[in-house]
Amino acid sequence: MPSFQEPTTYETATKLTGSREVPLSISELTDLIKSKLERTFSDVVIVGEVSNFKAHPSGHCYFSLKDERAMLSAVMFRHDHSKIKFKMQDGQKVIAFGKITVYPPRGNYQIVLSRVEPDGLGALQLAYEQLKKKLEAEGLFSQDRKRAIPLYPKKVGLVTSSSGAAVRDILQILDRRFSGLHIVLYPVKVQGDGSAEEVTKGIEDFNSFFPEVDVLIVGRGGGSIEDLWAFNEEIVARAIFNSKIPIISAVGHEIDFTIADFVADLRAPTPSAAAELVIANKVEIIHRVDQWVRRLLQIRSKLEMVQMRVDDLIQKLQGLLDGKISNLFLTIQTLKGKLWQHSPKAILTGYRHRLDAQMQRLLASPETFLEKKTWKVEHLNTKLKLLNPRAIMERGYSIVRILETKKVVKKVSDVQMGEKLLIELSKGKITARV
Repeated sequence: MPSFQEPTTYETATKLTGSREVPLSISELTDLIKSKLERTFSDVVIVGEVSNFKAHPSGHCYFSLKDERAMLSAVMFRHDHSKIKFKMQDGQKVIAFGKITVYPPRGNYQIVLSRVEPDGLGALQLAYEQLKKKLEAEGLFSQDRKRAIPLYPKKVGLVTSSSGAAVRDILQILDRRFSGLHIVLYPVKVQGDGSAEEVTKGIEDFNSFFPEVDVLIVGRGGGSIEDLWAFNEEIVARAIFNSKIPIISAVGHEIDFTIADFVADLRAPTPSAAAELVIANKVEIIHRVDQWVRRLLQIRSKLEMVQMRVDDLIQKLQGLLDGKISNLFLTIQTLKGKLWQHSPKAILTGYRHRLDAQMQRLLASPETFLEKKTWKVEHLNTKLKLLNPRAIMERGYSIVRILETKKVVKKVSDVQMGEKLLIELSKGKITARV
């Protein structure tokens, strides 16, 4: 590619700008324009609105920057694009830093960007707001999923810098409040490149290799938004969300709020406050245990009184039950006697006794007994003959029945015209029709 220089002779000028005698090729003209533009606009800062933003799988991004009257193609390569904290999107007004260049295959000029900042709102603040909105929509901040911090943890894990003031404050306070508490420190970088990855790995390693830890304190001391940024990274937020161990976030000062604070099970305004929250003071615990012991002794005394009262009631109840059982036994004996009186065996026994008495009387006066019985049989036989329908029919009477139903006809209304009748006489039967 020829370099652009000011023409010093007529021939040189003709070659560089083209003429009828010495025309330029398209490539030569494009190279001249490219050289001129890149030298003149090698470091520009522009403001415009993002349009037609497209992120390529390679990590490069392509879009346009526009205002009310013009539009400029823009490209940002992966290396520079990966440094942007916020997410670019259409309609966003940005301040762009880069250089103007020409893309020869199309003959288009464009701006190659090295840095982009949101117009009006800092890049980190915008990235913070964007990530906060995204994770909140996914439910990572939901109160329903937050777990209670164990009241009396046996083992506490720390994910923080091993040389910062935060870890010294935490250890001093924990030693003062509950000396002898088992503490596991996982030292990590808490700011700068790679800090978010180290904090994430610390949380994940605790879950993988120290699952017996009851609670984790994750954080660092105060600083600028740039210093605290590791705790605003998405990978840290998701590590906290996925942790099976409850987490207390302790980042910066009381006025500092990070994404980690919103995801954690409990936010402590400072690392020192986290140490205060993670476990109660041993003296306070002992005092509280003493109070519980005294209350238990009082309850025990009350329970002993109640037990004595229960024993008295049991004795009274036993006495009542014994009396009730005796009465029930007498009642059962009485009912048993009455039941025996009405039982078949008792009745048969009574009949047997009466039969025996009759037999004794019969044997004592057989003739008188036979005469009475003979007379009674004859009397009954006479009555039987008088009541016998056959005897009545021999005197000229008959029985009239409806032939079909065999129902006895007692009155005229019992039959209908044309109905067949069966007439029974003392000797034989006759059928007739009404």
